[in-house]
Amino acid sequence: MGRKKIALIGGGQIGGILALLVAQKELGDAVMLDIPDKEGVAKGKTLDIMEAAPLMGVDSNLRGTSNYDDIAGADVVIITAGLPRKPGMSREDLLDTNLKIMSDVAKNVKKQCPKAFCIIVTNPLDAMVYAFKKVTGFPKQQVAGMAGVLDTGRFNAFVAMELGVSASDVAGTVLGGHGPTMVPLPRTCTVGGVPLTELLSQEQIDGIVKRTREAGTEIVKLLGNGSAFFSPAVSAIEMAEAYLKDKKRILPCAAMLEGEYGINGYYIGVPALIGAGGVEKVIEIALKDDESAALMASLEAVKKAVAETKL
Repeated sequence: MGRKKIALIGGGQIGGILALLVAQKELGDAVMLDIPDKEGVAKGKTLDIMEAAPLMGVDSNLRGTSNYDDIAGADVVIITAGLPRKPGMSREDLLDTNLKIMSDVAKNVKKQCPKAFCIIVTNPLDAMVYAFKKVTGFPKQQVAGMAGVLDTGRFNAFVAMELGVSASDVAGTVLGGHGPTMVPLPRTCTVGGVPLTELLSQEQIDGIVKRTREAGTEIVKLLGNGSAFFSPAVSAIEMAEAYLKDKKRILPCAAMLEGEYGINGYYIGVPALIGAGGVEKVIEIALKDDESAALMASLEAVKKAVAETKL
C-alpha cells in the first residue's frame, strides 16, 4: 500500500499550515510546490516541519519543489496558489491574475495526477474551481472547492461565542458562493440538538449572519497584509481527510451542480457527501422561499465571476 501522497500547490501561509496538519494527522507524505522563485520557501517550510516531526511523535515525509514531476501520482491535490486579498480588495479583484495561475496548475495536475481528488482554495473560489474543472476535464466527483466548510466553521464559531458554549456542539450550514452573497441557514442550525432559533433572538441571529458573510474581510482588515490562513487550511484538511479515510462526511463545499437546487453547470456551496469516491452525492435541503431567493442571488454573483473566466 504505502503512504498516501498529498500535493500542496502553493507555499504561502495556507500551504505551510496544510503541510503541518498533514504531518500532525499523519495523513500521508506531502510535496509542497511553488514557482521556481519561491522554491526555497517551499523547501524551507517543509524542512522546518520535518525537524519538528520527532518532537510531535509523527511520521510524515515532507518536501518542497518547483518541479511538477515531483507531484506525480498524488492521491489528493490541494491548491492554494494565487494572490491573497489585501485590504480594500474583493475576492473578484483577484480573478484575472489567479485565473492564469489556476489554468497552468490545472494543466500540470491533469498530466501528473489524473486520479487525484482536487480541492481548490484559491479565490475567487467558485470561479477558480469552475476554471480548474473546465481545464482538466476531470469528472465532477473529483473536483471540489473549499469554502462551505470554512464559512460554516465561521458561522458555528460566532454562534458558540455568542452563547458561550462549546463550538463542537454547534451544527450549522452555509450555502452559496464564497463571498458577501453566501447563505447561512440559521433555521437548520442546532446547538447540542436544540434549534438555534430557540436560543437566540432574531436580532442576534441576523448579527451572526452578517458577521459570517464579512468574516474573511474582517480578518483581511485586521491582518493588514494578507488574508485568513489557519481556518482555510483546517477546512481543506477536513475535506482531504474525509476522502482519504472514506469517512462519508457531509461537508458543505463548492460542488458542481447538475439540476440540484434548480442550478445547472455551476460550482456553488452545498452540503455534499465526501468519501473515497470524492464528492459522492449532493445533499438537497428543502429551502424556504426567502432562502431559495438568497441562493439564486448568490448564483448570479457566481455566474458573473465565471463569465469573466471566458471558459
